[in-house]
Amino acid sequence: MIGYHSVPVIVDAYVKGIKEFDTTAALEAMISSSNRKEYGIDLLEKYGGLPAEKEHESVSKTLEYAYDDWCIARFAELLGRTDVSDRYIKRAQFYKNVFDPQSGFMRPKLNGRWLTPFNPTEVNFHFIEANSWQYSFYVPQDVQTHISMLGGDEKYTSKLDEQFNASNKTTGRTQVDITGLIGQYAHGNEPSHHAAYLYNFAGKPWKTQETVRKIMKTLYSNAPDGLCGNDDCGQMSAWYVLSAAGFYPVTPGTTDYILGSPIFRKVIFHLENGKSFSIVAQNCDEKNLYIHSATINGAPYSKSYITHNQIIEGSTLNLEMKNIPSANFGVSISNRPLTKIDQNKEIVMNPWIEYNNHMFKDSTKVEIKATGASKILIKTEDGEQIYSGPFTIKDDYNFAAIAIGRDGSRSYPVECNLKKIKTTGKIKLYSQYNRQYSAGGDEGLIDGIRGEGNFRLGGWQGYQNCDFEADIDLGKQTMIKRVGAGFLRDVRSWIWFPVSIEIYTSNNGLDFELSGKIENTIDPKDYEISVKDFVIEKLNKECRYIKIKAKNFGTIPSWHEGAGGEGFIFIDEIFFE
Repeated sequence: MIGYHSVPVIVDAYVKGIKEFDTTAALEAMISSSNRKEYGIDLLEKYGGLPAEKEHESVSKTLEYAYDDWCIARFAELLGRTDVSDRYIKRAQFYKNVFDPQSGFMRPKLNGRWLTPFNPTEVNFHFIEANSWQYSFYVPQDVQTHISMLGGDEKYTSKLDEQFNASNKTTGRTQVDITGLIGQYAHGNEPSHHAAYLYNFAGKPWKTQETVRKIMKTLYSNAPDGLCGNDDCGQMSAWYVLSAAGFYPVTPGTTDYILGSPIFRKVIFHLENGKSFSIVAQNCDEKNLYIHSATINGAPYSKSYITHNQIIEGSTLNLEMKNIPSANFGVSISNRPLTKIDQNKEIVMNPWIEYNNHMFKDSTKVEIKATGASKILIKTEDGEQIYSGPFTIKDDYNFAAIAIGRDGSRSYPVECNLKKIKTTGKIKLYSQYNRQYSAGGDEGLIDGIRGEGNFRLGGWQGYQNCDFEADIDLGKQTMIKRVGAGFLRDVRSWIWFPVSIEIYTSNNGLDFELSGKIENTIDPKDYEISVKDFVIEKLNKECRYIKIKAKNFGTIPSWHEGAGGEGFIFIDEIFFE
């Protein structure tokens, strides 16, 4: 989906014997790709992942970058470049810093706090074409550690079961790429494609066999629309071809292929070296989908995976298939596939911070938590101190939290900026903003903090399929010289400047007088992302109440790729003098 995914292609080829290329140049290219100053890549080693307020789609990017970085570490290690492998094996573990140990989900961390409220079914700008369910198992480089983080084999498989058995309803924004749903598993989009094979890693290969067969049976057909999603780079088709044969590469960059449940009684791969690899599935049919025993070249074989060498040697894999699960095949730890980062190279997981809201009026309580830490440090511009417990602040407070491991090693800093706001007046909204675009709540429009150009970072209130209307009560009659509001335009993302802005004033909050109007004359086909303040100058009205109305662009016209959808208004901030 994202990242620098040419890296695993090269590394996978190398570990499987394709080595006739300039490996030094390849490694340098990998290092260069993984250090570009774009898409948050340059922030990884500063924060140990991507904070949600620094980069949109932070969870998806952190996870996919981590896998790519593991591939770089693997390649460097094979080339004897321990300096590079040591650096990148740390980066390969940054997935741990978006793992919420309380919920067991990969979760955005915004201003040091886990995104709250949080719903793993919600599709939002913290993920790419997916939700937390569809990314929470994306740790192909360190599956065994992820199993431990979730509490062991039983809890891990229960979490997988929950994904496949949950309601298939998603929440949040509409995302056409999320298709082929079985529970919250989305086969129509690639980040989920390995998930059905993960049961093998926890000693439950029969669950993989059941699930893979279900996917092949229900989400593929020979009709014109026989694929349940976009066949990006042939991935939808490749998954089926490999799964129908009986195996799948969960972790490119290793030589393992994870066994599933073949649908053919015999498959022969004619190899480039002149040899053939055969899979013979005895009694295989729609009901006999469970592997009970296996042999390779006649010798008993009890592992739930095969290796690349076994394939290219020209082996024959015989599988005995039955209609009930096997309690033995592939169950013991020695018979499971394994991907695990050396525990001697483990990083200290970042802490997280708990508070009610990053903006407060009087005071707010702050608590810092960490997993596996011996202590936590608080770092401010005045220095560092040991965190001793929850504390209350009454003024602006900017700090970073750092977890200290039992060996004295440090986590990456988790920054938190808490601001005491002095709002002028009270705001009443008559329109309902989209929950994903709240700017921190109703008072986010009068808190003095302006939204940035990237709406995905959360500083804007977004309104779809409605106009914007709000009243501000100043508390007493006040001479207002000018009043206005800031708006964002990002036409590709369905966000237009309002058609018009109207400002009303009142002294009793009931009878409002139109005091100014601005018509938007900017071309709606202008795709440049920009922020503009719409201001009524020289208002010079004495009033207690100000009403602002902004008319939505409305239904998207035919010239736009989102034709027929409803446009957004994005507003922040309302200001007056």
